[in-house]
Amino acid sequence: MKGKTGKESSIIVSYITQPQDANRVGNVHGGVVMKQIDSAAALVGTRHTRSNCVTASVDRLDFFHPVFIGNLLILKASLNMVGRTSMEVGVRAETEDPLTGEVHHTASAYLTFVALDDDGRPREVPPLILESEEDKRRNQEALSRRERRLSEKKRLRKVKY
Repeated sequence: MKGKTGKESSIIVSYITQPQDANRVGNVHGGVVMKQIDSAAALVGTRHTRSNCVTASVDRLDFFHPVFIGNLLILKASLNMVGRTSMEVGVRAETEDPLTGEVHHTASAYLTFVALDDDGRPREVPPLILESEEDKRRNQEALSRRERRLSEKKRLRKVKY
């Protein structure tokens, strides 16, 4: 299977926030931001694998700045790491006030996706070609997060509720 670079699948998408996205005082719900992050990350996975991809986990989602009605939500998503059937996508969400041009880092998240074949079963994905030192650093950090994720998953399977 031929490898692909992160640049081949990375995306930048924008979403203009609407009144239905917000609470009564004009703050956009975190769930709306989360949905846009998940959608952007899924598109990266789909572009890399050219197959359907589903969310397996969200490692972290940290909010740093609020989003208001009428703000432009800009999502920058790229592949950090690829396993046999899964991949980690990092997403940086920024908010721009279109009237002032002021931009804020709104949120960041790491999501794991699994590629599916036509029968809905996990399928192998193309390897990730690391081009730059930044790509290598992000890949190493993603591998560390993967180790923690798998260890935690194993621990949680043993917990009886």
